[in-house]
Amino acid sequence: MAPDEAAIEREFNLVHSEWQFPASFNVAPTQNVPVIRSIDGKPHGALLRWGLIPFFARGVPPKYSTINARIETVQTAASYRGPWSRGQRCLQVARGFYEWQVQTDGKTKVPYYIHCNDQPIFAFAALWDSSRTDTGDRIESVVHITLPANSLVGEIHNTKLRMPAILEKADRDAWLNGTPEEAWEALTPYPDDLMVAWPVNTRVNTPKNNDAALVEPVQ
Repeated sequence: MAPDEAAIEREFNLVHSEWQFPASFNVAPTQNVPVIRSIDGKPHGALLRWGLIPFFARGVPPKYSTINARIETVQTAASYRGPWSRGQRCLQVARGFYEWQVQTDGKTKVPYYIHCNDQPIFAFAALWDSSRTDTGDRIESVVHITLPANSLVGEIHNTKLRMPAILEKADRDAWLNGTPEEAWEALTPYPDDLMVAWPVNTRVNTPKNNDAALVEPVQ
């Protein structure tokens, strides 16, 4: 779930910009998502394609998924080592996210809405890149980093046991402006006692559904 532009500007102390977009309750890959980048040491907001297109891809999305990058290989994988080495770190802004829990029958999946109880608006640690098409158009895109899940998310995402790298508020600047070593130290599983989760309606399984009722708890 992504906040609207006014909420992001307030949370990250951004100077008002020309971007305008509503809150989204069901963000899907390839859609534009709000990110914060550091330009000359100051935070700037932008809308980037979720699903990284590497600079060398000539604007063509890879056939493999690039919506998240594993912490174990983010420094070495061909698609991500360039943005990492160039310091193209950013904050992918959200209010919450969904994960699916596989039930005991091995087939049924129950969606859960997960968010932080100490940060109404938070940030995933992410990388961005820019790729130019053969016609000269530039596409900017983003990928967030994942790592082994904490106990709360692991109980929900119970097949892959992964979670996005959520930054503590005090670590945002280190991720944006710190040294590579300082940024790396910020990549830790978010404390599970600072997270809340509940099951939601399976309407969230369809990206065209996008309304506030999607995050309401169900039995």
